[in-house]
Amino acid sequence: MAYIEELRSLVGTRPLILPGAAVIVSDASGSILLLQRADTGGWGLPGGFMDTGEALEETARREVKEEVGLDLDDLTLVNVFSGPEQYFRYPNGDQVFNVTTVYAAKAGSQPLCLDPREAAAARFFPVDDLPADLIAPEVPILEFYSRSLKNSL
Repeated sequence: MAYIEELRSLVGTRPLILPGAAVIVSDASGSILLLQRADTGGWGLPGGFMDTGEALEETARREVKEEVGLDLDDLTLVNVFSGPEQYFRYPNGDQVFNVTTVYAAKAGSQPLCLDPREAAAARFFPVDDLPADLIAPEVPILEFYSRSLKNSL
């Protein structure tokens, strides 16, 4: 995060293009893990921005470990999301255009251990019954994932 803070000191709240990773973590029933983000209040996937020198798979694993305490085994690439749908303005005014690499993984039997600085709550939701207050950039990701599940049936 020091990298992003340094960029912000130079450009203020102007839009940054930032790479990151998110993980669609599913339980045995196929429900997916969403976090109520501490910074925005909306619901979203576990994930975050890439650190300098880090591979995207490392970002995905690190973010899930930091946010909910899960160690992930196998990651499966879902897709890469970018474009105007990935724009987000944080409550503090910071603007980003996310370039998000999304992976899927199984939750296993580990208990969730939330970092309150990252998430106010975490819960598994059925894919067809997601909360209304999803963070905007998560919507196309979750719609894509839902369509891919239906197409695989």
